[in-house]
Parts: sequence; C-alpha cells; structure tokens
Amino acid sequence: MSEPLRAVLGEDQAIVREGIATILRNAGIAVVAAVDNAVDLVRVTKEQRPDVVITDIQMPPDLDADGLRAAQEIRASQPETAVIVLSQFLDASYALDLVGDDPSGVGYLLKEKVASPQILTDAVERVVAGESALDPDVISTLVGRKRRQDPLAALTPKEKEVLSLMAEGHSNSGIARKLVVTVPAVERHVTGIFMKLGLSQAGSDQHRRVLAVLRHLKQ
Repeated sequence: MSEPLRAVLGEDQAIVREGIATILRNAGIAVVAAVDNAVDLVRVTKEQRPDVVITDIQMPPDLDADGLRAAQEIRASQPETAVIVLSQFLDASYALDLVGDDPSGVGYLLKEKVASPQILTDAVERVVAGESALDPDVISTLVGRKRRQDPLAALTPKEKEVLSLMAEGHSNSGIARKLVVTVPAVERHVTGIFMKLGLSQAGSDQHRRVLAVLRHLKQ
C-alpha cells in the first residue's frame, strides 16, 4: 500500500483552513501542518517536506501577498514540493509571478471557482504529478487582453480555445475530451498555434509547452 500524499496548508481564516483540511483528509491526503501566516508556512514546509503546499495569497504578517511570496520561496528552495495558491483575486500577474520560469508542479485557483472538493483534489493530484493547474478565468484574461500588436489575432476561434486549455496545463488528450474532438484534431490545432506564434521550437514536452504559451501571453 502506497503512502498517502502529505500536504501543508497556509490559510489565516480558521473556518476556511479547516474546510480545506477536511476536503484533503476525506480524499486520503494527510495534512501534516496547517498554519495561519506566511512565516510559519515557510518554516513548517522546510521541516515537513510535504508533497504539496496549499496557501492563500493574503495572510499575516502583512496581510498583503505574503502567501504568494511564501509560495515563491518554497518553490525556489524546495522544487520537489508542489504548490497551489488559492486566491480571491482574478489577477493574472499573480499567476505569472508564481509560475516564473517553470510551470511544473504549480496551481493557481480562484476560491470562488472551487465549487466541489473534486476540483481541489484533482488539482493536487495534477501538480504533485508535475503538471500545472491554472484557473481558466486567469488564462482567459491573458488570452483576451487587448494589445497594440496582438500576436493572437492570427489564431482562429478554435485555436484560441485550444490555446487557453493548453495554458491551463491540459494535455492533448485532455483537450480532446473537453472539446469532444479527436486527439489528431487537437494536434493539428496545436501545430497551427505554434507555427503562428513562432513557438515551433517549443518541443512536445508538456511543461515546456505550457511555459512557452505563458511566456507568450505575458508579452
């Protein structure tokens, strides 16, 4: 029998913290620590070496983006630990700051969109497996931005739809299931997207392709 995944929580609202802990425990995930501030979050993560850290953005001591900064510090010092940030804010810059130069093992979810325990536990499984789990609304904000010279203008509506799902971290087969099309059809769209965006050298690795898309969306 395999060992359960181990999680550390960072959330300053006790009722929310306990709710998340209950969801994880019900899914068979061991909550090895739950703290209410960013300083303790970094400390216990170093001590416990969990599989995943789940944290709010705004926490003590400054009630600013302390949780996000803690998540970035944890990613830098413990790259083997996956990180999920739960946010009340639809701020794409926070997600891009968290991803940095490596989207693997990263999640950014809007609290109001976590409508069921399954959404959170699925995200945990994805990031622990080295994938990414980025909220669709955040990706839509990036894709839909108005730009002086919009490099996305050359994409068809279907390609933009595929691009959004790619940026969320979905594989070609996952995109095919969501759009109810064949995997070869998705592959053709992906090839077209990379050609039009000048990303044809991004390679087939899932992490590199998510990074390539996010880097492009930052521009």
